[in-house]
Amino acid sequence: MNFTRWSARLPGTQRRAARGTEGSVPAARGEYGQQLEQLPEDTEGTAADPAAEVPALEDFSVRELLGRLPGLVALVYGPEHRIAYVNDAYAAAFGPRPAGATVADTCPEAEELGLLPLMDQVLRSGKPRTVKSRRTQDGGSYTVTCLPVDSPHIEGGVLVHAADVTDHAEAAERLRASERRHRETAVTLQRSLLPQELEQPDDLRIAATYQPGGTDAAVGGDWYDVITLGAGRTALVIGDVMGRGVRAAAVMGQLRTAVRAYARLDLPPHEVLQLLDGLAAEIDASQIATCVYAIHDPSEGKLVYASAGHLPILVRDEDGTVRHAEDPTGPPLGTGGWLHASGSIALPPGSTAVLYTDGLVERRREDIDEGVEALARALAGASGTPQVVCDRLLRALGVTAEHDDDVAVLVVQHPSRQGSDAELFHNAALELLGGVEAAPRARAFASGVLSSWRFPVELRDLGVLATSELVANSLQHGTPPMRLRLRRTDRRLIIEVTDGDDHLPRRRRAETEDEAGRGISIIATIASSWGSRRTPGGGKAVWCEFALPNKP
Repeated sequence: MNFTRWSARLPGTQRRAARGTEGSVPAARGEYGQQLEQLPEDTEGTAADPAAEVPALEDFSVRELLGRLPGLVALVYGPEHRIAYVNDAYAAAFGPRPAGATVADTCPEAEELGLLPLMDQVLRSGKPRTVKSRRTQDGGSYTVTCLPVDSPHIEGGVLVHAADVTDHAEAAERLRASERRHRETAVTLQRSLLPQELEQPDDLRIAATYQPGGTDAAVGGDWYDVITLGAGRTALVIGDVMGRGVRAAAVMGQLRTAVRAYARLDLPPHEVLQLLDGLAAEIDASQIATCVYAIHDPSEGKLVYASAGHLPILVRDEDGTVRHAEDPTGPPLGTGGWLHASGSIALPPGSTAVLYTDGLVERRREDIDEGVEALARALAGASGTPQVVCDRLLRALGVTAEHDDDVAVLVVQHPSRQGSDAELFHNAALELLGGVEAAPRARAFASGVLSSWRFPVELRDLGVLATSELVANSLQHGTPPMRLRLRRTDRRLIIEVTDGDDHLPRRRRAETEDEAGRGISIIATIASSWGSRRTPGGGKAVWCEFALPNKP
């Protein structure tokens, strides 16, 4: 830093007088004022204009100016950074510092603020350096600038100027604390709205992972769910509300609740999304969400799904081949004016399906299709339990605690059973032909099958009774083709009857004189659960379940 002269326009005699004056600035100003008083009032020229006479820099005391500055100023010199001067503000903040002492020995604040290496850099480079908002042990915060001083009397001089920014730092910390609380609230809300424990169907093994974005990323609206529909069928859901913060989490919670309610209607996937689309627009027209709703039926060995603007399901076969679920894919929820459609993808024994949100595969400056392909490659080599697969996919895609977006992953495995485990899973079916003669044939068939499955007598009798009532109901109210299906898993017995009529039965109170109308009430009384649904090709299915006794 060079102290240069201010330009001066004083006349020669006045300039020499000012230069030779020993004294303070007020003295110079007083002499200048006396000269102005001696001029005639009507005198024209530069002498009557105060702006025409500018004092020289040497008229001012640099020490006095620096001493009055509110900023903290210190002047050091030499490679050891010896103290030449500290102003009053510096002494008030850190205490007086003896001239000639080294900064390292007498200025602990320099160590706290990291000034010693900074001053070394200034001496080496000859360029100023600044550090912002450094804290000291007493809680103060300072922004410090070190300037090289160029003077023939000082070798290796550095002028240190520190501005007290404690108030700004505390305000910034309060803001960060508020943002942290807001984020923690959103994360807590988000996690509370997700399933606390995933349902585990008899025929599938499922794990899910949700990871919020890093501290610099607001919480989003990713969600997943697993819903048991009955008769061995399972609904799998994953979605993403395109927003951030508490609002997105709240919208997500409403959509997830609505999905569970619509799932109880046991509708096809595209009809569920159709209902959800209208609801999303009513909740908040400015919030757009994507979603995949899929249904797994163990008797069909496939996933039937519908997608509202979401990324494709990936399925890994037992040999490591990875397949993508193809169209149909509709626009996101809340856009309206679109008729969704259902598609299907095979999920045979030994295969693994992965449903995920865009945070797993989307990267800046990369096409999202590249991310999906990277996920497919990672899935091809991922094996183990569903939770292990979740963890491996997150690592393979580089998802860490500081990831810039929320990530939700749902891994579904259809295990390939062998040996004694396979003996616990059986299927049996009978086409119901011949009118009224179908009922006794169905009872005899059910009795034989349940006996071969070695059920207890009581459970076998209840199963035969339920079969009789379901078949009688179908014969009376349904139309051909009719079919009886028995299925056992390691946890339950499932009895289902399908026919060609799409009128769904309902439970009603039968009067004393009624000769019919008690079949469904009997089913509801003896079975663990029951239900009905319309089948895709027209017609309906009516089913009931019996929980198997726990083996000691």
